[in-house]
Amino acid sequence: ELEEQIYMKQPEGFEVQEKEDHVCLLKKSLYGLKQSPRQWYKRFDTFMLENGYCRCEHDSCVYYKRLADKSFIYLLL
Repeated sequence: ELEEQIYMKQPEGFEVQEKEDHVCLLKKSLYGLKQSPRQWYKRFDTFMLENGYCRCEHDSCVYYKRLADKSFIYLLL
């Protein structure tokens, strides 16, 4: 999901006839969009935290979870 309003030209081959000068309002992030990596990471981070993982203080790409038998699961992104 995007946090800001982003508009784009109609893709070539998908223009609406008689409305070629109109633009599209994006509702979701697209591949190649500058905001895509950040939006993907925020969604991934939320998912991991909701599933009991903790983010490492020293490296935000490392998640860990302590299991009942005192062992750990590490996920390196």
